[in-house]
Amino acid sequence: MLAWWLATMSVCLAAGPVQQRDVLNYVDPLIGTGGHGHVTVSACVPFGFVQLGPSNINQDWDWCSGYHRSDSTVIGFPHTHLSGTGCGDLHDVTVMPVVGQVAYARGRIDDPQSGMWSYYDRRREVAEPGYYRTHLLRYDVGVELTATARTGLHRYTFPASSESAIVFNLVDGGGWDRATMGLLRVIDDHTIEGVRWSTGWANMHPVYFHAEFSRPFDRAHLIADGREVDSDWATARLVHGRFDFATSAGEQIMVKVGLSATSVEGAALNLAAEQQGWDFDGVRERARQAWRDQLGKVQVRMADEHRLRTFYTALFHTMIAPSVFCDVDGSYQGSDYQVHPNPGFVNYTTYSLWDTYRAAHPLMTIIHPERVPDIINTMLRIYQEQGKLPVWHLMGRETNCMVGSPGVPVVADALLKEFPGIDQQLALEAMERSMLLDERGLREHRTLGYIPCDVMRSDNMGHELEYELADWALAQAALKLGRRDLYDRHMALSKQYKNLFDPATGFLRTRDSKGNFLEPLNPYVQRSGGDEYTEGNAWQYSWLVPHDLEGLTACHGGRDRLIARLDTLFTLPTDVGDDAVPDMSGFIGQYVHGNEPSHHILYFYTMLGEPWKTADRVHQVLTTLYDDTTEGLCGNEDVGQMSAWYILSALGFYQVEPAGGRYYFGSPLVENATVRVAGGTLRITAKNLSDRNRYIQRITLNGKPLRQAYIDHAQLAAGGTLDYTMGSKPVKWW
Repeated sequence: MLAWWLATMSVCLAAGPVQQRDVLNYVDPLIGTGGHGHVTVSACVPFGFVQLGPSNINQDWDWCSGYHRSDSTVIGFPHTHLSGTGCGDLHDVTVMPVVGQVAYARGRIDDPQSGMWSYYDRRREVAEPGYYRTHLLRYDVGVELTATARTGLHRYTFPASSESAIVFNLVDGGGWDRATMGLLRVIDDHTIEGVRWSTGWANMHPVYFHAEFSRPFDRAHLIADGREVDSDWATARLVHGRFDFATSAGEQIMVKVGLSATSVEGAALNLAAEQQGWDFDGVRERARQAWRDQLGKVQVRMADEHRLRTFYTALFHTMIAPSVFCDVDGSYQGSDYQVHPNPGFVNYTTYSLWDTYRAAHPLMTIIHPERVPDIINTMLRIYQEQGKLPVWHLMGRETNCMVGSPGVPVVADALLKEFPGIDQQLALEAMERSMLLDERGLREHRTLGYIPCDVMRSDNMGHELEYELADWALAQAALKLGRRDLYDRHMALSKQYKNLFDPATGFLRTRDSKGNFLEPLNPYVQRSGGDEYTEGNAWQYSWLVPHDLEGLTACHGGRDRLIARLDTLFTLPTDVGDDAVPDMSGFIGQYVHGNEPSHHILYFYTMLGEPWKTADRVHQVLTTLYDDTTEGLCGNEDVGQMSAWYILSALGFYQVEPAGGRYYFGSPLVENATVRVAGGTLRITAKNLSDRNRYIQRITLNGKPLRQAYIDHAQLAAGGTLDYTMGSKPVKWW
């Protein structure tokens, strides 16, 4: 009887309101650091520029964030990182505590004494929101890190040694990043400053810094291109600085570092504004409180503690980027390589738009409405500085990574949702001119009706379909602003996928400039004559028409035929060929949840009138392709997109169309949720919810039956009560 009572109480406590416990207890930053998750482990605050954490010695693909759970090496603790990307960059201004003499190199994994790297002790590693701790075995140094938006704070616990030191490494970067110039200057016996210029995925970007030590160093050694210089400053392509201390056992030395993309003066200003004194625990607690405030915007109840950790860690991952990219006085470095004064809004960077337009930005419009105008105004300023909306923007630089014009749906979505503080005419101009360029297949898209494979041999299908959904988003915004001419023009462009539809096979297929389909077709293999499908194959890309399901249905000869083909997608063999990119992961048949072009497909069933099939597949993905382990993501986190899909779907809905705010229903995973929205509070309940009772039987909004397959953004943003009644039998409730 006692065992039964204890078990019952355990379940009741797990299902209790989150607000009675610290939500941070349900965030584990190590989730997604294994497999192909590419998640960073860094001390940071929500949307902060500084992401201070370890960098492993390995720099292969699974180390894009600098950290992988399979690795226990550390070359230092850089202040900037990426999270979940498929390319590596940043790792600016790396700091490493050492004991003894070291060589200023990354080192070799087969020689633990080479370079200045060390193994770390997994037993002493702690990763929490806003805080990281580990212990370096080679040097017997304890490491603690915390951060503010623009500064990092290090606390190192040294052994007794006359050869303790802290090294500033302006050389090593992450992934593609390579240092092009460094400058380090000693101001006095406890203050240094400098800049690291580098190029890589983001072309030629500077990171300035101003750093202070908690006690004077005994001696400074400045190393330029491998040679020590007898000066208080050093500039070269490769610059290191070693700062010596004689330490007693257990002595703690702190370093605080301010960063800026504008100047060393900006870095000093940021440090002075965001960190006063040497209160490490105070800075850490303020970082924790910042996370507590932001994560507290969504309070959920779930009976399963594992799912609760998965949910809140996913929510945490959606708040790492976009990152603040301006000084405390508002100045920022623009895409034109010029420093600009305060534009009247907070400037941001790290726009992984091909990923995030699908779910991360729609989620932001619900739970971070106060940030949306700044996000959009940054994008419009980027347009003014570089002549087009951002594609994949990093550190104020256009990488042009991935396909299409993914900034267009994000801007259109904000206009359609009527966010204030945005110049509507400038936004419309930015979208239109971005789509009128002649680069990256846009000219062929407009003039030929598709992008021929003999004109663009790689990514032609990916570009074409992404351009079309951007055209659709632009058309909706144009209509709202009274531009019927733009609406008609871009609506026509948005339906050009019909030129690529092959009725004989049912696939969207690549054509050459003469109109011939590229042969032979193997719809399972990614590369059939080229990487035209962009990290996918014909089975996956033939559904990339989220804006015109009605037209796609007509192509297939009606609703029943399209549903039958959709059923087939999830039961096919998972073979995709020997040379397919690892981004294709998280398979259910030929559905690939680990890559973004598939993310909307599950919700087509609801749109086609069979919502129970959406419920089955959404529940399957939520419960089998996400978990609270280090391999808890089935693909790259992609700067919050994978996690944003989880959050929206766990709440019971998802924005399928690329803009406009119609969130189609699926199957909630949370029993209760309280969401802070622009209009107040949105309360969501799922009555009778269980893994078996995953089918929506009835939906009410503020007590009134909701007789449609979706809920509008305006209804969500207004707040109120959204109630699902769940059951074990499939029904169509509208």
